[in-house]
Amino acid sequence: MRSSVAFDSASRAELLEFVENTQSIWVWQTDPQGNFTYVSEAFDKLVCPEGRSLIGSHAVELFESEEDEAAMPGRSLRLIMSTHKPIRDRILKIGEDADATWWCVAGKPIFDGETFLGYRGYGSNKTEEQRKAAEENQLASFDSLTGLANRARMEQRIDTMLATFVAAKRSCALMMIDLDRFKQVNDTLGHAAGDELLKQVAERLKRVVDENAEIGRLGGDEFQILIPDMDDRGRLGEIGQKIISILSQPFVLDGARTSIGGSVGIAIAPYDGIERDALVHSADLALYAAKHGGRGLYRFYSADLKNSERDRKGIEADLELALQRGEFDLNYQPIASTANNKIVGLEALLRWYSPERGSVMPELFIPIAEDSNLIIGIGEWVLHEACREAATWPESVRLTVNVSSVQLLNEGFPTVVTNALASSGLEPNRLELELNENVFLRDTQLIDEAVAKLRGIGVRLALDDFGAGMSSLGYLKGTHFDTLKIDPEFLRDACAPANRNGDLIRAIVALAGALGMDSVAEGVEAKDELALVRECGVTHIQGFIYAPPMDREELHEKVMNEAWAIEPNGPERQRAERRRVFRRCNVIHEDHFYEVMMRDLSRTGALIEGLADVPVGERFVLDFGEGQLAVATVIHSRGDKQGLEFEIPLVPDGAGGLCTRHRVSPYALAAAGMPLQMLPPGNYPLVGGEYGAKPKSMPKFAQLSIAAKMADGGEG
Repeated sequence: MRSSVAFDSASRAELLEFVENTQSIWVWQTDPQGNFTYVSEAFDKLVCPEGRSLIGSHAVELFESEEDEAAMPGRSLRLIMSTHKPIRDRILKIGEDADATWWCVAGKPIFDGETFLGYRGYGSNKTEEQRKAAEENQLASFDSLTGLANRARMEQRIDTMLATFVAAKRSCALMMIDLDRFKQVNDTLGHAAGDELLKQVAERLKRVVDENAEIGRLGGDEFQILIPDMDDRGRLGEIGQKIISILSQPFVLDGARTSIGGSVGIAIAPYDGIERDALVHSADLALYAAKHGGRGLYRFYSADLKNSERDRKGIEADLELALQRGEFDLNYQPIASTANNKIVGLEALLRWYSPERGSVMPELFIPIAEDSNLIIGIGEWVLHEACREAATWPESVRLTVNVSSVQLLNEGFPTVVTNALASSGLEPNRLELELNENVFLRDTQLIDEAVAKLRGIGVRLALDDFGAGMSSLGYLKGTHFDTLKIDPEFLRDACAPANRNGDLIRAIVALAGALGMDSVAEGVEAKDELALVRECGVTHIQGFIYAPPMDREELHEKVMNEAWAIEPNGPERQRAERRRVFRRCNVIHEDHFYEVMMRDLSRTGALIEGLADVPVGERFVLDFGEGQLAVATVIHSRGDKQGLEFEIPLVPDGAGGLCTRHRVSPYALAAAGMPLQMLPPGNYPLVGGEYGAKPKSMPKFAQLSIAAKMADGGEG
């Protein structure tokens, strides 16, 4: 038999007060307009600790946020209350961070007959459940080691962003980052040190990108960054370079300094993909190109990368045969004394002339040779050949030879050097081996041992590209160098007003002098650059201001002169770095396409050939392909050659070339009737035009034969 106890009003009030004071449940009531008329005192104090009260405020102000309205269209609380429907399971968060509490709110409408009196309801404390759910979500969506988004969350974020941005005609960038030499840290210092390294990498990446970017760790040493509303390749290149620089700085693990590095691949939606798989694949191809371009680089995706692996394998196969076929040769670039212009050294530069490929650029084949270890055999040939030749030079002229990290870490390399010196008869102190800063990002102990053996032989050592972004001072402390070669980037814009590169060059020269080293400024081309480095106290200069690299025949005629000196000769002022090119290019004028030959290219302009009698001041649009359009003005014209100045300067493409900051938006092309897709190369119509809707104008310029110029090598 069920027993019951009669409760009077006082007992019911005491019971309600008891329940409310447990802080597990609170009760509330509103008037017909939805304003609170009663709220449990403890909860009122929790929400309004300053002494205010919820009484009189509207329930919607407490129960619903903008996120709720966006997440539940058609179920907004204001709509529910206006129709006098029950309120069910509204999650309410009070407070922030560790002090936050969560409450599940419910309520029902109260009527007196047909008259609506308001709402009466309760809230139950769901803090523990919410925190547990948040922890489970953290485990499911975030990397437990670094706290960054994991692969599953990054995939979801990319899918969501692409779907949203395609609808809104917005862009986003995806960066793929791979650490260099991470496996070496794990193998030598242990997995605990590797885990600590990954944590430090995550913290550094957070300092490089904005808060609205999502950073993820995909596993191992692979990271990913998703940046919304970004298609500026100039800005993305700067971010990529910052990532590379910050990852190149030493890490402290177990009290020891460890250096690694990183490579970055960049793809941009909608240009390089409008779905996750396509965009990720594009970024992966760019990363692969960066890693095989010498590491410590960034690359943008381009359509050319689709065939790059096939081309790379072809070059590697040809390299294996090039040495035995005698396809390699050496050029030599003079190094002059700043004091008297006398030539005191010659740097040996490897050249490859392939019967099938023609002249292959060193920046293309040398990284492939290093990755495939072919550089060991090629490097041995260079040393023997260069030493044999240098032994015939006057004793006042030294030989400089570049050495890669692959060669240096080969245990037989000191023997190779010794044999090259012995067979040629060249004195060891006349051979200077040039090491790039990247060498010291490898196994430090093995590098130190190799350097010590070389010093024991008696050869000189030079540190190349000093100040390029690595922690060079640490290397100078641990290794004695004879020469410090200043990175050519310090000369870029160094003569421009308010540029501080000159101060940096002075500091580097002072450091070299204090440590008893020669200093060499590389890449000097103009007279204002020459004056600057002389004023800074640089002891030696290497660059086109004195001479470009010479072939053996030209060199032999000059080097035998004991007092060989070269008078510097170059333009008066530094100008934007130009790249000699020889390729077809399209230009757009009004509603016509013309095919021209591009001969020179710099950040600020280009030299084209193929149009007759173009007046100065005429404006063109250059089509570089893949949606890259650059507006340019003719600033000089002679015959069929025109010099163009770009309206917006080009930016580095990460591969030693140049590209436009922005590309034609596929959204704009879609608006003009083309399907939204990754852009095919070349020949982009001027977006927004009405071609086809009205007759085309007559061509204004005569088109000369480009095929003939290609056939005769561009002479004419």
